[in-house]
Amino acid sequence: MSSALTSTSPLPEPRDPLLEAILKRDRSVTLAGLIVISALSWGYMFYDARQMNTSASCCLALANPQMNPWPIADLVMMFVMWTVMMVAMMVPSVGPMVLVFAALNRKRRAEDRPYVPTGLFLLGYLAVWTGFSAIITLAQWGLHRAALLSPQMVSTSPIFGGGLLIFAGIFQFTSFKCACLKHCRTPLQFLMTSWRDGWGGAWKMGLEHGLQCTGCCWMLMLLLFVAGVMNLLWVATITLFVLVEKVVPRSRWFTRAGGVASIAWGVGLIIRR
Repeated sequence: MSSALTSTSPLPEPRDPLLEAILKRDRSVTLAGLIVISALSWGYMFYDARQMNTSASCCLALANPQMNPWPIADLVMMFVMWTVMMVAMMVPSVGPMVLVFAALNRKRRAEDRPYVPTGLFLLGYLAVWTGFSAIITLAQWGLHRAALLSPQMVSTSPIFGGGLLIFAGIFQFTSFKCACLKHCRTPLQFLMTSWRDGWGGAWKMGLEHGLQCTGCCWMLMLLLFVAGVMNLLWVATITLFVLVEKVVPRSRWFTRAGGVASIAWGVGLIIRR
């Protein structure tokens, strides 16, 4: 970072012990909130997966391709499942951005400058993933209509599953993926260049970051159809992959290695069909 940017950095400087204590407390509260949101979301997923294994979950009923069309209430429940899953998977990786936003916000408040609740930024971010959940719910409905998913919400076609893996692997090497991932890896740069005052500004920043994040990860989310939407080990694996991609410095090799592995897996599925 240039000296000019360093000199105008919006992050608090270690000069006021009281301000430092406030910032530390605020960071702890924000981090605790993120952990609680993530834990509750994962808890719901474990509960639903357990219910599915006992044939009592709405998700198992919805997975039956003979149900044509899905009842509206059940379609809503599937949308809720996807929304909670996206929250569980994406809140850990958005943590660094939210913590930087909270620190900047607290400093602005200490200087009697306009500030907004950090939660509003997070809500804007999650609103984008909620929209994505609506789209993927409809996509799942279409895949069941085409008999491409089993009752356990796993791909029934090696061609379909292998194609998803190959496409996802190729996507890891695209310039679009790199641009979105660069945005996600540089939270301070985003906030320095795109800061907007007011509640509406925080909401719009959350939406913008959510769109960039969705552009980076949407293809990875489609891979849930390969090993099972309710396969929590697979869900956790993708979550960890997304987290490493975003927060580990100089992890471009990791992104590309994931792409190579995905392509190889997809080719293997198709060859062995």
